[in-house]
Amino acid sequence: MPGTDPREAIAIVIGELPELPYLPELPARGPGADLVGRTASLLVDLPVQTTAGGWRLAAAPGRDLSRAASLLSADLDEMEEAAATCDGPFKIQACGPWTLAASLELSRSIEPALADPGAVADLVASLAEGLAGHVAAVRRRLPSATVILQLDEPALPGVLAGSVPTASGFYRVAAVDDSDAADSLRAVLDAAAAPTVVHCCAPEIPFSCLKKAGATAVSFDLGQFRRADEEAFGEAVESGVGMFIGAVPARPQPRARGQRPDSDGREPATAVIDLWRRIGLPLADLTRQVVMTPACGLAGAPPSYARTALERSQAAARLIPELIEEGVT
Repeated sequence: MPGTDPREAIAIVIGELPELPYLPELPARGPGADLVGRTASLLVDLPVQTTAGGWRLAAAPGRDLSRAASLLSADLDEMEEAAATCDGPFKIQACGPWTLAASLELSRSIEPALADPGAVADLVASLAEGLAGHVAAVRRRLPSATVILQLDEPALPGVLAGSVPTASGFYRVAAVDDSDAADSLRAVLDAAAAPTVVHCCAPEIPFSCLKKAGATAVSFDLGQFRRADEEAFGEAVESGVGMFIGAVPARPQPRARGQRPDSDGREPATAVIDLWRRIGLPLADLTRQVVMTPACGLAGAPPSYARTALERSQAAARLIPELIEEGVT
């Protein structure tokens, strides 16, 4: 979400999405509020510190780690106050192990941790333990809620393709085997002991890998979906994997003269139905397995539009059954 006020952000989320509220992330607050730093504060026995370009593994905890932990703790306090009566699903987010490994530098080198298999194994184990504790802590604060854990893995396609650059930029870290990537991701997902969503906003969405990893649902941006993804997407849906589809643009879209704004969510709803029909999936499964979301990137949107995007997501979800019925009859 945009902005720097966690109380305001969670009030907007709960107000606009009462059926699936979540703990907002506000990266505009700076280091420690970003995806990597926020998650690194949860690692067990693996301290981190900031660098000129991001974050790196460190020899001992310091101010950077303390600030990240403090920001998350303050957000959890606001969550507890605002969502105390929540008795349905409540989603929290963290960085996934492969994006974390691609983003963190090694402690004695400027190479990504991804380049060191031992460091990757340590990260996976540490993250699994840290997220298990984090999920348990949120459950204690929201005892009536069903906690859902989302792992953000925007770097996973690059990890699988062997396109993550080394520090020099002249070389690439060797590709990780699909099965190895799924096994490590599964270890983290299983440790959470909660329903899980894996989000990937990059092209070449690895539906097969995420299905192997045991994700309850996959979250992706519809704008990144390619014809080549259709078979793996269809197989995942048929196996029961849920889909969080980012069909509402993350930024205001220009409109032709005289074109009315899509205030009722009809455009994203229609786009998702068209995708489902094109692949030949039963329309009844759409209403059971799909959650409508904004596309990734609301942190950079105008604050007023962020609220609008949440409104349109909910409106689109409510409109889908009506549009399906219209199409059937």
